[in-house]
Amino acid sequence: MATDIYEKLAKHLDNLPAGFPRTESGVEIRILQRLFTPEDAELALHLTLIPEEPRVVARRAKIPINEVARRLEEMEKKGLIIGIPRKDKPSLYMAQQAVVGFWEAQVNKLDPDVVHDVEDYLDTLMEQSFWRGAPQMRTIPVNKSINIQNVVMPYERVEELVRGHKTFAVSNCICRQGSRLIGKGCDRPGESCLQFDMAADSVIRKGKGRAISLEETLTILQQAEEAGLVLQPANAKNPLFICTCCGCCCGVLRSLKRYPEPANLVASSFWVSLNTDTCNGCGLCIKRCHMEALQLNDKKAVLNVNRCIGCGLCVTTCPTHSLSLIRRPKAKQPYVPKNIIETNIRVGKARGKLGMSKLIGMQVRSKLDRLLAPK
Repeated sequence: MATDIYEKLAKHLDNLPAGFPRTESGVEIRILQRLFTPEDAELALHLTLIPEEPRVVARRAKIPINEVARRLEEMEKKGLIIGIPRKDKPSLYMAQQAVVGFWEAQVNKLDPDVVHDVEDYLDTLMEQSFWRGAPQMRTIPVNKSINIQNVVMPYERVEELVRGHKTFAVSNCICRQGSRLIGKGCDRPGESCLQFDMAADSVIRKGKGRAISLEETLTILQQAEEAGLVLQPANAKNPLFICTCCGCCCGVLRSLKRYPEPANLVASSFWVSLNTDTCNGCGLCIKRCHMEALQLNDKKAVLNVNRCIGCGLCVTTCPTHSLSLIRRPKAKQPYVPKNIIETNIRVGKARGKLGMSKLIGMQVRSKLDRLLAPK
């Protein structure tokens, strides 16, 4: 019986935009069993992408309102679902995706068993065709790598992205934290992933991160560049987070790196141009590149532009200024959704899980339950 509820939850999660694909090994069920109690799993089945009050979820689940309110609050604290507090009104709750979602919410409370399971699941979760269709994250250049001659949109400049927000938080990188827990990873900064506004409020409220100022946010971004970390915000013009990623720990970068042409999978507006005439063959760019887009041959750097994701890390430390970022051709320019809602809709449609009829049906059902649920 307990196994059945996790099978149902896995199916429910796979119907969300980012998905939760099945495997022959059943590792995805083990992950759910480690994070959700059977009672958590049962209640999670009644949450959708529409934020709703406990009374609405209670009606759907046929459980007393007070019990549902308590359990939803506990699940939100565990990072299993999304909670939206409201002043003088009941909080709203909605379903949380696996990635980016309840997995990242496990930061600071990981154990080796769940990390090993997620490692085993990574290849299935980051399947190539899905990521190409509608990526959840995009890559933006580090500030100093953008030449003034480039026409750059505000959402392509990290400092402008950050300055557009009012609340800031920083948390530990779950990828580096997990890798270190199982004896892998690197010594790059751990407390380096940034959240803004609603996302910042959430991690601060749950003790997953700490509040910081705009000035400290910009300092962390500078330190990330110095440490050779790739900037990956949510794939939206107004992102609520920026991950600072390394190719040895980050699940996204590690998955991209496996493919012969990462440039065709990543959402990035730029890639690198190399002037071999001025290159002195120092090899520093090769150490900075997480995609192995640069190699050394006859004391000169050689660029495979199809492996370049446009992070700009090689540009900022080239002593001869032989590397520069240029805008990709128009046909390779990614579409950047307005906000995370549009991003999720596009991801869901790309997976065939969130068509117009399903969206309408979800809204109708929610409205009906809101009308019929006791107040």
